[in-house]
Amino acid sequence: MSTAPAAKGTVPFGEFNTWYRVTGERGRDAPALVVVHGGPGSTHDYLTNLAALAEDGWPVVHYDQIGNGGSTHLPDRDVAFWTVQLFLDELDNLLRHLGIADNYVLFGQSWGGMLAAEHAAASPPGLRGLVIADAPASYPLWREEMKVLRDALPPGVNDTLLRNEAAGTTQSDEYYAAMKPFYEKHVCRLVPWPRDYLASFYEIYNDPTVYYAMNGPSEFHVIGTLRDWSVEDRCPDIAVPTLLVSGRHDEATPATMRPFEQLIPDVRWVLFEESSHLPHLEEPERFRVVLREFLTDLG
Repeated sequence: MSTAPAAKGTVPFGEFNTWYRVTGERGRDAPALVVVHGGPGSTHDYLTNLAALAEDGWPVVHYDQIGNGGSTHLPDRDVAFWTVQLFLDELDNLLRHLGIADNYVLFGQSWGGMLAAEHAAASPPGLRGLVIADAPASYPLWREEMKVLRDALPPGVNDTLLRNEAAGTTQSDEYYAAMKPFYEKHVCRLVPWPRDYLASFYEIYNDPTVYYAMNGPSEFHVIGTLRDWSVEDRCPDIAVPTLLVSGRHDEATPATMRPFEQLIPDVRWVLFEESSHLPHLEEPERFRVVLREFLTDLG
């Protein structure tokens, strides 16, 4: 079976449009795997290789969240426009328009994992399972762990980062250069970075509206509207089988993910020893095996 999309286009979301692609054909029993990307403000591109799961019988849905990629860009909207509820509503709208709201599994990566957890906690009747990949249970935990990881960077790197953050010069060449050691250690350890990852990276760079508003100027300097957001209190309400995945060197450290393991009733956790934040790209063969086993176990 080809992993070329069987369908792609946009669905209306109020006055806006959400871009999507579907790989594989929807069967009678197999749930669709809906892929919720990170950021916020990234795109589906770095998760494209998950489309290969369609070869095993699960239709795979990718989409770009509003504000980026093939969906409607809104660079003039103020910070207050970009809310968690906006993206929850967009996801619900997509499921309805694609006719899969009665039988689907969510795969949420990074910020998408938190969004997927919030969606799952509302007990949608068609949700069959949940995958939370490389995601913190709360941004306060994330910010604590970012300090730990930053302090362990090579000498002088964090001093450069802190100096630029204090001066408000986080768009300077110096700041971008100092970001690199963190990203190479804790975001993607592959050399060179894969094309799919670079595609999403440059999408954020070309239109950082959502990322800057909700996150901040970098993965490790979260000063946006999400800085105090947590889904810890929602985890006990997640009533579907849940798979956690993360990398040994992940910026989503075990401390940031442990509340998911402790609070979600039916949960398992797989750690990828050779990976950081993108085990689906860093260890793709094992990752596919793990995902296939989880989806198969859902019945």
